[in-house]
Amino acid sequence: MMMSSGGVPVFNLAPNLTVSKLCLGTMTFGEQNTMSQSFHLLDQAYHAGINFFDSAEMYPVPQRAETSGRSEEYLGRWIKQRNIPRDSLVIATKVAGPSGQMTWIRGGPKSLDATNIIQAIDDSLLRMQLDYIDLYQIHWPDRYVPMFGETEYDPARQYSSISIHEQLEALSKAVKAGKIRYIGLSNETPYGLMKFIQVAEKFASFPKIVSLQNSYSLLCRTFDSAMAECCHQESISLLAYSPLAMGILSGKYFSPDNGPPDARLNLFKGRYSEGESRYNLTNKAIQAASRAYLDIAKRYDLHPVSLAIAFVLRHPLVASVVFGATKSWQLQEVLTACKIKLTDEVVEEINKIHSRFPNPCP
Repeated sequence: MMMSSGGVPVFNLAPNLTVSKLCLGTMTFGEQNTMSQSFHLLDQAYHAGINFFDSAEMYPVPQRAETSGRSEEYLGRWIKQRNIPRDSLVIATKVAGPSGQMTWIRGGPKSLDATNIIQAIDDSLLRMQLDYIDLYQIHWPDRYVPMFGETEYDPARQYSSISIHEQLEALSKAVKAGKIRYIGLSNETPYGLMKFIQVAEKFASFPKIVSLQNSYSLLCRTFDSAMAECCHQESISLLAYSPLAMGILSGKYFSPDNGPPDARLNLFKGRYSEGESRYNLTNKAIQAASRAYLDIAKRYDLHPVSLAIAFVLRHPLVASVVFGATKSWQLQEVLTACKIKLTDEVVEEINKIHSRFPNPCP
Protein backbone atom coordinates (compact mmCIF):
# COMPACT_ATOMS: atom_id res chain seq x y z
CA MET A 1 0.00 0.00 0.00
CA MET A 2 1.30 3.46 -0.91
CA MET A 3 1.94 5.88 1.95
CA SER A 4 2.21 9.66 2.23
CA SER A 5 5.40 11.16 3.60
CA GLY A 6 3.72 11.31 7.02
CA GLY A 7 2.73 7.65 7.01
CA VAL A 8 -0.96 7.95 6.12
CA PRO A 9 -1.92 5.50 3.30
CA VAL A 10 -2.87 7.06 -0.05
CA PHE A 11 -5.24 6.09 -2.85
CA ASN A 12 -5.43 7.02 -6.55
CA LEU A 13 -8.96 8.40 -6.78
CA ALA A 14 -8.59 9.47 -10.43
CA PRO A 15 -5.78 10.29 -12.90
CA ASN A 16 -3.41 12.76 -11.17
CA LEU A 17 -5.61 12.76 -8.08
CA THR A 18 -3.94 10.89 -5.23
CA VAL A 19 -5.68 11.32 -1.89
CA SER A 20 -4.73 10.36 1.64
CA LYS A 21 -7.00 7.61 2.98
CA LEU A 22 -7.89 9.98 5.80
CA CYS A 23 -9.72 13.17 4.79
CA LEU A 24 -10.19 15.96 7.32
CA GLY A 25 -13.74 17.33 7.19
CA THR A 26 -14.05 21.01 8.06
CA MET A 27 -17.70 21.35 9.08
CA THR A 28 -16.84 22.42 12.65
CA PHE A 29 -14.58 25.27 11.47
CA GLY A 30 -16.24 28.59 12.23
CA GLU A 31 -18.70 27.18 14.79
CA GLN A 32 -17.11 24.75 17.25
CA ASN A 33 -13.60 25.80 16.18
CA THR A 34 -12.18 29.32 16.00
CA MET A 35 -9.88 30.26 13.14
CA SER A 36 -6.72 29.69 15.18
CA GLN A 37 -8.00 26.29 16.39
CA SER A 38 -8.89 25.37 12.81
CA PHE A 39 -5.40 26.35 11.63
CA HIS A 40 -3.85 24.20 14.37
CA LEU A 41 -5.89 21.16 13.31
CA LEU A 42 -5.08 21.74 9.62
CA ASP A 43 -1.36 22.07 10.44
CA GLN A 44 -1.41 18.86 12.46
CA ALA A 45 -3.28 16.92 9.75
CA TYR A 46 -1.10 18.20 6.90
CA HIS A 47 2.18 17.49 8.68
CA ALA A 48 0.95 13.99 9.58
CA GLY A 49 0.45 13.18 5.88
CA ILE A 50 -3.18 14.14 5.24
CA ASN A 51 -3.48 15.96 1.91
CA PHE A 52 -7.28 15.68 1.48
CA PHE A 53 -9.64 18.29 2.96
CA ASP A 54 -13.41 18.36 2.56
CA SER A 55 -15.75 21.33 2.97
CA ALA A 56 -19.12 22.61 1.72
CA GLU A 57 -20.63 25.99 0.95
CA MET A 58 -23.20 25.58 3.77
CA TYR A 59 -20.63 24.73 6.50
CA PRO A 60 -20.22 25.05 9.44
CA VAL A 61 -23.05 23.12 11.09
CA PRO A 62 -25.55 23.67 12.51
CA GLN A 63 -26.03 25.95 9.54
CA ARG A 64 -27.01 29.58 10.11
CA ALA A 65 -26.72 32.82 8.19
CA GLU A 66 -24.11 34.35 10.53
CA THR A 67 -21.53 31.60 9.99
CA SER A 68 -22.33 30.35 6.48
CA GLY A 69 -19.22 29.87 4.34
CA ARG A 70 -16.77 30.20 7.23
CA SER A 71 -15.42 26.64 6.92
CA GLU A 72 -14.34 27.27 3.32
CA GLU A 73 -13.00 30.70 4.26
CA TYR A 74 -10.83 29.31 7.10
CA LEU A 75 -9.50 26.53 4.85
CA GLY A 76 -8.56 29.04 2.16
CA ARG A 77 -6.93 31.42 4.61
CA TRP A 78 -4.86 28.57 6.04
CA ILE A 79 -3.57 27.61 2.57
CA LYS A 80 -2.64 31.22 1.85
CA GLN A 81 -1.17 32.18 5.23
CA ARG A 82 0.85 28.98 5.55
CA ASN A 83 1.93 29.25 1.90
CA ILE A 84 1.04 25.59 1.30
CA PRO A 85 1.97 24.42 -2.24
CA ARG A 86 -1.42 24.10 -3.98
CA ASP A 87 -0.44 20.91 -5.82
CA SER A 88 0.27 19.19 -2.49
CA LEU A 89 -3.42 19.47 -1.53
CA VAL A 90 -6.67 17.90 -2.68
CA ILE A 91 -9.49 20.31 -1.88
CA ALA A 92 -13.08 19.06 -2.03
CA THR A 93 -16.23 21.06 -1.46
CA LYS A 94 -19.94 20.82 -2.20
CA VAL A 95 -22.88 22.73 -3.65
CA ALA A 96 -25.98 22.67 -1.44
CA GLY A 97 -29.02 20.92 -2.87
CA PRO A 98 -32.52 22.38 -2.68
CA SER A 99 -33.52 23.12 0.89
CA GLY A 100 -35.78 26.16 1.23
CA GLN A 101 -34.53 26.52 4.81
CA MET A 102 -31.15 28.14 4.12
CA THR A 103 -32.54 31.37 2.68
CA TRP A 104 -29.12 33.00 3.02
CA ILE A 105 -27.75 30.66 0.30
CA ARG A 106 -29.26 31.92 -2.98
CA GLY A 107 -32.73 32.10 -1.47
CA GLY A 108 -33.00 28.55 -0.14
CA PRO A 109 -31.27 27.31 -2.28
CA LYS A 110 -34.29 26.56 -4.46
CA SER A 111 -32.71 24.14 -6.93
CA LEU A 112 -29.55 22.78 -8.54
CA ASP A 113 -30.08 24.52 -11.85
CA ALA A 114 -27.12 25.73 -13.92
CA THR A 115 -27.27 29.26 -12.45
CA ASN A 116 -27.11 27.98 -8.86
CA ILE A 117 -24.27 25.55 -9.60
CA ILE A 118 -22.09 28.11 -11.40
CA GLN A 119 -22.76 30.74 -8.71
CA ALA A 120 -21.92 28.26 -5.96
CA ILE A 121 -18.61 27.31 -7.62
CA ASP A 122 -17.61 30.96 -8.09
CA ASP A 123 -18.53 31.82 -4.50
CA SER A 124 -16.56 28.85 -3.10
CA LEU A 125 -13.48 29.79 -5.15
CA LEU A 126 -13.75 33.36 -3.87
CA ARG A 127 -14.15 32.31 -0.22
CA MET A 128 -11.20 29.90 -0.42
CA GLN A 129 -9.11 32.32 -2.55
CA LEU A 130 -8.39 29.46 -4.96
CA ASP A 131 -8.11 29.19 -8.74
CA TYR A 132 -9.62 25.71 -8.85
CA ILE A 133 -11.32 23.01 -6.75
CA ASP A 134 -10.00 19.45 -7.09
CA LEU A 135 -13.25 17.61 -6.32
CA TYR A 136 -16.64 19.31 -6.56
CA GLN A 137 -19.60 17.39 -5.16
CA ILE A 138 -23.38 17.71 -5.21
CA HIS A 139 -24.14 17.69 -1.47
CA TRP A 140 -27.55 16.02 -1.84
CA PRO A 141 -29.81 15.35 -4.84
CA ASP A 142 -32.16 17.75 -6.53
CA ARG A 143 -35.09 15.34 -6.18
CA TYR A 144 -36.91 13.66 -3.35
CA VAL A 145 -34.90 10.83 -1.77
CA PRO A 146 -35.10 9.39 1.77
CA MET A 147 -32.18 11.00 3.66
CA PHE A 148 -30.59 11.51 7.08
CA GLY A 149 -32.17 8.58 8.87
CA GLU A 150 -35.13 7.93 6.54
CA THR A 151 -35.10 4.49 4.93
CA GLU A 152 -38.33 4.10 2.94
CA TYR A 153 -39.08 5.76 -0.38
CA ASP A 154 -42.48 7.49 -0.58
CA PRO A 155 -43.59 8.10 -4.22
CA ALA A 156 -46.06 10.76 -3.06
CA ARG A 157 -43.17 13.03 -2.00
CA GLN A 158 -41.67 13.31 -5.48
CA TYR A 159 -41.40 16.87 -6.80
CA SER A 160 -40.41 18.53 -10.05
CA SER A 161 -36.64 18.66 -10.13
CA ILE A 162 -33.80 19.91 -12.32
CA SER A 163 -32.66 17.40 -14.93
CA ILE A 164 -29.40 15.55 -14.41
CA HIS A 165 -28.44 16.71 -17.90
CA GLU A 166 -28.61 20.38 -16.82
CA GLN A 167 -26.58 19.67 -13.67
CA LEU A 168 -23.86 17.80 -15.61
CA GLU A 169 -23.78 20.44 -18.34
CA ALA A 170 -23.13 23.18 -15.76
CA LEU A 171 -20.41 21.09 -14.10
CA SER A 172 -18.92 20.34 -17.54
CA LYS A 173 -18.61 24.08 -18.27
CA ALA A 174 -16.84 24.59 -14.94
CA VAL A 175 -14.39 21.77 -15.74
CA LYS A 176 -13.70 23.30 -19.18
CA ALA A 177 -13.16 26.71 -17.57
CA GLY A 178 -10.56 25.16 -15.22
CA LYS A 179 -12.62 25.95 -12.11
CA ILE A 180 -13.02 22.31 -11.04
CA ARG A 181 -11.04 19.17 -11.89
CA TYR A 182 -13.30 16.27 -10.95
CA ILE A 183 -16.88 15.77 -9.81
CA GLY A 184 -18.56 13.57 -7.21
CA LEU A 185 -21.94 12.92 -5.63
CA SER A 186 -23.00 12.80 -1.99
CA ASN A 187 -25.97 11.37 -0.08
CA GLU A 188 -26.95 9.64 -3.33
CA THR A 189 -28.94 6.49 -4.09
CA PRO A 190 -28.09 3.67 -6.52
CA TYR A 191 -30.72 5.04 -8.94
CA GLY A 192 -29.22 8.54 -8.82
CA LEU A 193 -25.66 7.34 -9.26
CA MET A 194 -26.54 5.19 -12.26
CA LYS A 195 -28.58 8.00 -13.87
CA PHE A 196 -25.62 10.39 -13.60
CA ILE A 197 -23.40 7.75 -15.20
CA GLN A 198 -25.94 7.07 -17.94
CA VAL A 199 -26.37 10.75 -18.85
CA ALA A 200 -22.59 11.41 -18.75
CA GLU A 201 -21.96 8.50 -21.14
CA LYS A 202 -24.22 10.07 -23.79
CA PHE A 203 -22.11 13.23 -24.06
CA ALA A 204 -18.36 13.03 -24.56
CA SER A 205 -17.88 16.48 -23.02
CA PHE A 206 -19.60 15.60 -19.73
CA PRO A 207 -17.32 14.74 -16.79
CA LYS A 208 -17.43 11.28 -15.21
CA ILE A 209 -18.40 10.83 -11.56
CA VAL A 210 -15.27 9.71 -9.68
CA SER A 211 -16.55 9.47 -6.11
CA LEU A 212 -19.54 9.03 -3.88
CA GLN A 213 -19.55 10.59 -0.40
CA ASN A 214 -22.07 8.64 1.67
CA SER A 215 -22.28 7.68 5.32
CA TYR A 216 -20.51 4.46 6.30
CA SER A 217 -19.69 3.11 9.76
CA LEU A 218 -20.18 0.17 12.09
CA LEU A 219 -23.71 1.56 12.65
CA CYS A 220 -24.48 2.27 8.98
CA ARG A 221 -23.54 -0.28 6.31
CA THR A 222 -26.42 0.43 3.91
CA PHE A 223 -23.82 1.14 1.20
CA ASP A 224 -23.01 -2.58 1.12
CA SER A 225 -26.28 -3.58 -0.54
CA ALA A 226 -27.14 -2.12 -3.96
CA MET A 227 -24.74 0.84 -3.87
CA ALA A 228 -21.59 -1.27 -3.42
CA GLU A 229 -22.33 -3.21 -6.61
CA CYS A 230 -22.90 0.03 -8.58
CA CYS A 231 -19.63 1.54 -7.35
CA HIS A 232 -17.65 -1.66 -7.96
CA GLN A 233 -18.95 -2.17 -11.51
CA GLU A 234 -18.55 1.51 -12.43
CA SER A 235 -15.14 2.02 -10.73
CA ILE A 236 -16.42 4.71 -8.39
CA SER A 237 -14.85 5.05 -4.94
CA LEU A 238 -16.60 5.66 -1.64
CA LEU A 239 -15.62 8.64 0.50
CA ALA A 240 -17.02 7.37 3.78
CA TYR A 241 -18.32 10.13 6.01
CA SER A 242 -19.41 9.88 9.66
CA PRO A 243 -17.15 6.86 10.41
CA LEU A 244 -17.62 7.45 14.15
CA ALA A 245 -21.39 8.00 13.82
CA MET A 246 -21.08 11.57 15.05
CA GLY A 247 -18.81 10.49 17.90
CA ILE A 248 -21.12 7.78 19.27
CA LEU A 249 -18.60 5.03 18.41
CA SER A 250 -15.87 6.79 20.44
CA GLY A 251 -17.89 5.80 23.52
CA LYS A 252 -17.96 9.34 24.94
CA TYR A 253 -21.75 9.52 25.20
CA PHE A 254 -21.86 6.36 27.36
CA SER A 255 -19.89 7.82 30.26
CA PRO A 256 -21.85 8.44 33.52
CA ASP A 257 -22.13 12.17 32.68
CA ASN A 258 -23.41 11.42 29.11
CA GLY A 259 -20.28 12.90 27.56
CA PRO A 260 -18.64 16.33 27.64
CA PRO A 261 -20.95 19.35 27.31
CA ASP A 262 -19.06 20.51 24.19
CA ALA A 263 -19.63 17.20 22.35
CA ARG A 264 -21.79 17.90 19.30
CA LEU A 265 -24.91 15.93 20.28
CA ASN A 266 -24.89 17.72 23.67
CA LEU A 267 -23.82 21.18 22.51
CA PHE A 268 -26.39 21.43 19.71
CA LYS A 269 -29.25 19.49 21.29
CA GLY A 270 -32.47 20.51 19.54
CA ARG A 271 -30.58 22.63 16.97
CA TYR A 272 -29.20 20.03 14.57
CA SER A 273 -32.10 18.04 13.14
CA GLU A 274 -30.10 16.24 10.40
CA GLY A 275 -27.71 14.83 12.98
CA GLU A 276 -30.22 14.10 15.72
CA SER A 277 -32.66 12.29 13.42
CA ARG A 278 -29.95 9.81 12.41
CA TYR A 279 -27.91 9.60 15.61
CA ASN A 280 -30.66 9.49 18.22
CA LEU A 281 -29.19 8.29 21.49
CA THR A 282 -32.63 7.44 22.89
CA ASN A 283 -32.92 4.74 20.19
CA LYS A 284 -32.49 1.40 21.96
CA ALA A 285 -30.95 -0.35 18.91
CA ILE A 286 -28.31 2.39 18.54
CA GLN A 287 -27.47 2.12 22.24
CA ALA A 288 -27.28 -1.69 22.24
CA ALA A 289 -25.24 -1.92 19.03
CA SER A 290 -22.83 0.82 20.13
CA ARG A 291 -22.26 -0.79 23.52
CA ALA A 292 -21.63 -4.14 21.82
CA TYR A 293 -19.00 -2.60 19.50
CA LEU A 294 -17.39 -0.81 22.45
CA ASP A 295 -17.27 -4.16 24.25
CA ILE A 296 -15.43 -5.74 21.27
CA ALA A 297 -12.86 -2.93 21.42
CA LYS A 298 -12.36 -3.52 25.14
CA ARG A 299 -12.02 -7.29 24.83
CA TYR A 300 -9.44 -7.05 22.04
CA ASP A 301 -7.55 -4.17 23.69
CA LEU A 302 -8.36 -1.74 20.88
CA HIS A 303 -9.23 1.92 21.23
CA PRO A 304 -12.92 2.35 20.20
CA VAL A 305 -11.84 4.93 17.59
CA SER A 306 -9.30 2.47 16.18
CA LEU A 307 -11.96 -0.23 15.85
CA ALA A 308 -14.40 2.12 14.08
CA ILE A 309 -11.89 3.74 11.69
CA ALA A 310 -10.00 0.52 10.88
CA PHE A 311 -13.30 -1.19 10.07
CA VAL A 312 -14.16 1.46 7.45
CA LEU A 313 -10.62 1.63 6.03
CA ARG A 314 -10.53 -2.13 5.35
CA HIS A 315 -13.45 -1.83 2.90
CA PRO A 316 -12.16 -2.49 -0.64
CA LEU A 317 -14.28 0.30 -2.17
CA VAL A 318 -13.32 3.02 0.33
CA ALA A 319 -10.89 5.59 -1.09
CA SER A 320 -10.85 7.78 2.02
CA VAL A 321 -12.51 8.20 5.42
CA VAL A 322 -13.95 11.69 5.92
CA PHE A 323 -13.78 12.50 9.63
CA GLY A 324 -14.08 15.56 11.83
CA ALA A 325 -12.08 16.61 14.87
CA THR A 326 -12.48 19.63 17.10
CA LYS A 327 -9.44 18.87 19.27
CA SER A 328 -5.85 17.88 18.59
CA TRP A 329 -6.09 14.65 20.59
CA GLN A 330 -9.16 13.55 18.61
CA LEU A 331 -7.23 14.02 15.37
CA GLN A 332 -4.33 12.03 16.83
CA GLU A 333 -6.68 9.16 17.73
CA VAL A 334 -7.78 8.91 14.08
CA LEU A 335 -4.18 9.11 12.82
CA THR A 336 -3.26 6.27 15.17
CA ALA A 337 -6.30 4.27 14.02
CA CYS A 338 -5.18 4.24 10.39
CA LYS A 339 -2.21 2.07 11.40
CA ILE A 340 -4.46 -0.63 12.93
CA LYS A 341 -5.39 -3.80 11.02
CA LEU A 342 -8.36 -5.78 12.31
CA THR A 343 -7.96 -9.55 12.63
CA ASP A 344 -10.43 -11.97 11.03
CA GLU A 345 -11.60 -12.83 14.52
CA VAL A 346 -12.50 -9.20 15.30
CA VAL A 347 -14.28 -8.80 11.96
CA GLU A 348 -16.29 -11.95 12.67
CA GLU A 349 -17.35 -10.50 16.04
CA ILE A 350 -18.33 -7.22 14.34
CA ASN A 351 -20.45 -9.07 11.79
CA LYS A 352 -22.29 -10.95 14.55
CA ILE A 353 -23.30 -7.63 16.12
CA HIS A 354 -24.30 -6.29 12.70
CA SER A 355 -26.59 -9.26 12.09
CA ARG A 356 -28.29 -8.57 15.45
CA PHE A 357 -28.54 -4.79 14.95
CA PRO A 358 -28.34 -4.04 11.21
CA ASN A 359 -27.83 -0.36 10.35
CA PRO A 360 -29.41 1.40 13.33
CA CYS A 361 -28.11 4.74 11.94
CA PRO A 362 -29.06 4.60 8.23
